[in-house]
Amino acid sequence: MASRVCPSLHLRLVVVAVLAGTVASFAGAAAVPAFDDSYEAQYGADGHHLINRVTEVNLILDRSSGAGLRSKSMYESGLFHMRMKIPSGNTAGVATTFYLISQPENGGHDEIDFEFLGDKAGRPVTLQTNLIIDGQSYREQRLRLWFDPAAAFHDYKILWNAYQLVMFVDDTPVRVLRNLTAAVPGYPFPSKPAMLIRGSIWDGSSWATDGGRAKVDWSGAPITAAFRGFDVDAACAVVVGDVTPPCDDNDTAALWWNGGEYEALSDAQRAAYEGVRNNSMVYDYCTDELRFNSRGPLECSYV
Repeated sequence: MASRVCPSLHLRLVVVAVLAGTVASFAGAAAVPAFDDSYEAQYGADGHHLINRVTEVNLILDRSSGAGLRSKSMYESGLFHMRMKIPSGNTAGVATTFYLISQPENGGHDEIDFEFLGDKAGRPVTLQTNLIIDGQSYREQRLRLWFDPAAAFHDYKILWNAYQLVMFVDDTPVRVLRNLTAAVPGYPFPSKPAMLIRGSIWDGSSWATDGGRAKVDWSGAPITAAFRGFDVDAACAVVVGDVTPPCDDNDTAALWWNGGEYEALSDAQRAAYEGVRNNSMVYDYCTDELRFNSRGPLECSYV
């Protein structure tokens, strides 16, 4: 004989199930990091140039201003990332960036840059990476990406630890600098005690496209870049000047990005990196003999 269920009991069970699903849905939504959790406006916080959509921020460039964001904390090491969709269309002269930078910016700072250099409609955007070490900025490399970075969000990552600096596009290494300072006198490696995370969109008409010959076309403004992925869980925050800094590089359980797995590229990562260098790189300062009078910088001998 089939069991009978009281209609009111059945209704109560349905309501409970719906509420449980709603609570689970809210819990899942809460797991997505909000911009305000770890970031704030660097500039453009006028309600027009930095639009905070909680889990996504739009940085907007027009003739009056660009916009920038920055982390609330500084970090000593970590695996940093930002999901970005850069502006589309005619973006000549537009620079969209994600980078780490030490403080103070007094001419001797360190900086690790992703810089998207816009171009005329129909021409691919250039991804320029640059490393500024002790204020010296001449280490540019430029890539033509294997996808359109304006068509969808992609993940751009920086691994910075005591062993190496690796820049990733999604999971593909596109730039590597090993830390050989202990073995090679004068070898450059970012060594400032902490970095801020920043992102921006700004008018780079003086240099970004065709050596500055192609300027921003303001008839296409406002020009919008979108940023997501505001979690900074894989990094060690520091208080500058603290006599007992919390980042122990030997604590690889808590600071897993300092562990043995991250001391060097894996074989698969090395193969992918070589593929990028062979197929996507359109400029490498290390091979610019005219610029350096046929004597490349020291680190270029250890690629």
